[in-house]
Amino acid sequence: MGIFGFFSKDKKDKLDKGLEKTKENVFGKLSRAVAGKSKVDEDALDDIEEALITSDIGVETTLKIIERLEERVAKDKYLDAKELNAFLKEEMSLLLEESNNSDEVEFTVPQTDGPYVIMVVGVNGVGKTTTIGKLAHQFKQAGKKVVLGAADTFRAAAVDQLVIWSERVGVDIVKQEMGSDPASVAFDTVQSAKNKGADVVIIDTAGRLHNKVNLMNELTKIRNVMSKVIPDAPHDVMLVLDASTGQNAIEQAKQFTLATKVDSLTLSKLDGTAKGGVVIGISDQFKIPIRYIGVGEGIEDLQVFNKKEFVDSLFN
Repeated sequence: MGIFGFFSKDKKDKLDKGLEKTKENVFGKLSRAVAGKSKVDEDALDDIEEALITSDIGVETTLKIIERLEERVAKDKYLDAKELNAFLKEEMSLLLEESNNSDEVEFTVPQTDGPYVIMVVGVNGVGKTTTIGKLAHQFKQAGKKVVLGAADTFRAAAVDQLVIWSERVGVDIVKQEMGSDPASVAFDTVQSAKNKGADVVIIDTAGRLHNKVNLMNELTKIRNVMSKVIPDAPHDVMLVLDASTGQNAIEQAKQFTLATKVDSLTLSKLDGTAKGGVVIGISDQFKIPIRYIGVGEGIEDLQVFNKKEFVDSLFN
């Protein structure tokens, strides 16, 4: 059981299964780095550094971990494989702690004057629309009234997919004709949700990143029109990243944080990748809370990110 006993065995099993490939990748490389050695020496440190970098934890974060490991080795003079694992678990926990202060396990939103508005951003193909559908399902299961806004008006497939999810989950959706102004859709969605007494609004946006200026202008316009209906909206600008793309996810995070304010991150497709180490690197580099993780294709397979359970599962 996890924190406060709320993290169910089913969720933990899903997380363990979702991280299997990552564990095999990371710890396979670490095991080879210290194989046959009774202590961590200079050669082992070089091998550990390479193992962490190639496990998609990232260069900057790896160098930070290695620097602390070198200090530990210099002080203790001796560190075996078991102690190395304990050290890495502690360091990764600390890196996640810096930007993820919460150990939430339930799908909740803060109390606001009117609906809580989440604006979802991210490039095409990262699982953005699917994440929105799963998130709507989880909020509905938690007793929340949810309204979706199809503001990615540049792709018919995006609108159609969101409509399918709204029907599957059983929540309202606001959409307009293809090519409509995304800000107009966002305005109508927030206005409709407010009139209906909704608890949560989730707005999908276009997944383009070819021009940061255009992206910035578009997202700023969407934010501005929503704030005319609900002054603090959007309450959460959520960037969805595909964990299976590894370092490319870090690059996308850099581009989006330059283009707009990002309040939270969601990492999709953790179950299909050996690159789950990128969670550590992204958390460390951007100091933005990771809100949710996708650990499977099922409608229930979106989890609230719990740093303690994540690290425990990674090192299990």
